[in-house]
Amino acid sequence: MDKIIIKIKKYLEQINNKELIKNLFIILIIGIILIIIADIFIQEKKGGSSSLELEKEINNSSNFEIDYGSILENKLEDILSQLKGVGAVSAMITLEDTVEKIPAFNTTKNNETTNELDSQGGTREIVREDMTIQVVTGTEGSLIVLKEIKPTVKGVIVIAEGADDLEVKERLYEAVKTVLGVPGNKVEVYASK
Repeated sequence: MDKIIIKIKKYLEQINNKELIKNLFIILIIGIILIIIADIFIQEKKGGSSSLELEKEINNSSNFEIDYGSILENKLEDILSQLKGVGAVSAMITLEDTVEKIPAFNTTKNNETTNELDSQGGTREIVREDMTIQVVTGTEGSLIVLKEIKPTVKGVIVIAEGADDLEVKERLYEAVKTVLGVPGNKVEVYASK
């Protein structure tokens, strides 16, 4: 160990101060450039993975919206086909909006009040308010959802065997209005071929 220190001292004695400062400056610049490049690559990796996660979440939520409409249609077809005088049933439900998810938030609010006296005897009060809002995430970075608001039904078309009979058609019409909670002007019932 002592031999290494002695060799370093001899090397530093041989090099004049200007050359030493020049070499240290070059090493410093190279180090700064390497740190900047490493930081850029780290940010790209983090940004790329979060954008992929966001895209997956969007795809999952849009699949849920499609499934929500399909689930409603299937349930409606199943229940309507059980009515007396009704055969095969096809239903189409149009939704007004998409599913709205309300995420959980952490809100931090800081209030700071400062009273100052100036040199002329006057006072002034400085009030500083800071508010920080953060979205709460669960495991694997998934959002924690407090509430989901289902879309409202925009319109319904039902095509059923037996709907050419006015009494059956009226039962279908009333059943759709009741089960979906929609007004009559948004429901149409037709007889199938």
